Amino acid sequence: MEFLRPAGWEEALAAKAEYPDAVPLAGGTDLMVELNFGHRRPERLLDLGRIAELKEWETDGDSVRLGAGVPYTRIMEGLRRELPGLALASHTVASPQIRHRGGVGGNLGTASPAGDAHPALLAAGAEVEAVSARGTRLIPIDDFYLGPKRNALAPDELIRAVRVRRADGPQQYAKVGTRNAMVIAVCAFGLALHPQTRSVRTGIGSAAPTPVRAREAEEFLGGVLEEERCWESGRVVPPAAARHFADLCAAACSPIDDVRGTAAYRRRAVGVLARRTLGWAWEEYRGSARATEGAA
Repeated sequence: MEFLRPAGWEEALAAKAEYPDAVPLAGGTDLMVELNFGHRRPERLLDLGRIAELKEWETDGDSVRLGAGVPYTRIMEGLRRELPGLALASHTVASPQIRHRGGVGGNLGTASPAGDAHPALLAAGAEVEAVSARGTRLIPIDDFYLGPKRNALAPDELIRAVRVRRADGPQQYAKVGTRNAMVIAVCAFGLALHPQTRSVRTGIGSAAPTPVRAREAEEFLGGVLEEERCWESGRVVPPAAARHFADLCAAACSPIDDVRGTAAYRRRAVGVLARRTLGWAWEEYRGSARATEGAA
């Protein structure tokens, strides 16, 4: 096995152009497990650990450009206000040691339907910055996942960053696992309220061949909030509407039976998570609306 260790980003792009089959190594929290168990034996590894810019983020007006190698720990500590859904998801990742090593770029590159970051990125409407020696392109997160552990990257492309608009409203995230830590999600759910556009976005993990959105549920809830003038008034979401939203989220899944849970359990759990995260997010929105009124 050949080990490539570029000192900078341009050198990494040149190596990937010359050896498109080289497998990127960043945090290594997924890849090293596969190597240690003999599940994967690539001819070349492309170590990105020395590229400092991958471990940085920057804010540009209403957006955050998050380096692919920023560890989950730093997201939790430094981006709670800008990217609350992703910060919550980062809390659920494995152990403190893995949170110090792993980052969003690895989750995206692996493209496992059970990746913890995916539901939050879908709900936030992220874009993936894919770069090669040919140039840079932005891939909308909705178009990034092609199948189980398959993504939209070209063979010579690397993930440099993820671009996400700063939260303009509450975001929530929850996951179900067989224990509280060091566990692959049985299912996970992300929710983001976007008051500026009066829209709702969701993200579902580990309940379909790829991470998915519950688009029908989003449209339904957005319509209810508009018709009931909930955005303006901050009134409670009608209970019947919240239940139907949860049912539509469960229906958006196409889960399987496996060692972690049955398909029926996953559907049921996604519905429960959808209803709970909606309750938490809307209560936060109502609180912020009341605080704004009081300040005025």
